Amino acid sequence: MKKLMHVIMLAVLFISIASISFAKDPIVLRIGMTTEIGGHYHSGAVYFKEQVEKYTNGKVRVDIFPSSQLGNERDLVEGVGMGFIEMCVVSTGPLPNFSPDFMIFDLPYIFKDRDEAFKTMDGEVGTEILKSLEPKGIKALGFWENGFRHISNNKKSITHPEDVKGMKIRTMENPIHQATFKTLGATPTPMAWSEVFVALQQGVIDGQENPLVIMYTTKLYEIQKYISLTGHFYSPAVCMISKQIFDSFPTEIQEAIIKAEKEARDYERQFSAKLDEQLVESLKKEGVTIIEVDKEEWKNACAPVYDQFKSQINPKYLEAILGN
Repeated sequence: MKKLMHVIMLAVLFISIASISFAKDPIVLRIGMTTEIGGHYHSGAVYFKEQVEKYTNGKVRVDIFPSSQLGNERDLVEGVGMGFIEMCVVSTGPLPNFSPDFMIFDLPYIFKDRDEAFKTMDGEVGTEILKSLEPKGIKALGFWENGFRHISNNKKSITHPEDVKGMKIRTMENPIHQATFKTLGATPTPMAWSEVFVALQQGVIDGQENPLVIMYTTKLYEIQKYISLTGHFYSPAVCMISKQIFDSFPTEIQEAIIKAEKEARDYERQFSAKLDEQLVESLKKEGVTIIEVDKEEWKNACAPVYDQFKSQINPKYLEAILGN
């Protein structure tokens, strides 16, 4: 009996030590993204990591996975929704597949500048749209920035909307983006970002469209010698966390994550805006021809897209943004 009690006491002691050790282990949040190290998402994620680890006194550790290490954007969103991945930062491109409310951000020339975009994203409209992901198991923490999207190609200088007719342009898997390029006479070709560089090299597609930071950090300038500053879409990004995982945290951890994300959001936006100013000159130094365009001409050419999708978009959001 004494031996049995001794064994039981040792077992209890072992479990207690293990529990204390486990309790001291930090909560690990993996945050995935498709963009490269040094890009705007990655820089924002590094800032988020620093802030959340500071505010939780090391109780939370953030591990960053850039360059599609955890999958493409749709994989990341699905993974967060199912709780397989703790966090991610993705563009709004694939999000209409999870909530149609995000379609409003895909309309061409919906915002004239960043200030207008931030006002919408941080206001009532943006808050409601972020909450629309909750039924999918996602807590969307806030809007970051992907940026104004431009067209690159290696065939010719694109100045007018008709210049893209007949060209195969890579787009995201997004109905409005694809419809916009069809309206312009191009052949939209959706594909995962991880496949784009090789597809451009091999001539499977003629060009692609993205913010300058994406083109620069992935070194597209090595195979794309023309960039037209069309700014045809303003592309927000969303920082999100698994709702199930977030809800399991104590209040102080939740508050620290929310605070750190807001600060990281502001940092990432400022980083992105400053980088945009520098990248035009950096790309020119790499031998890229930068083409300025008449955005009003492009906006008019894209106008039929609004009629095509108007019935699918919440009129409240359209009215709030366009003032109609």
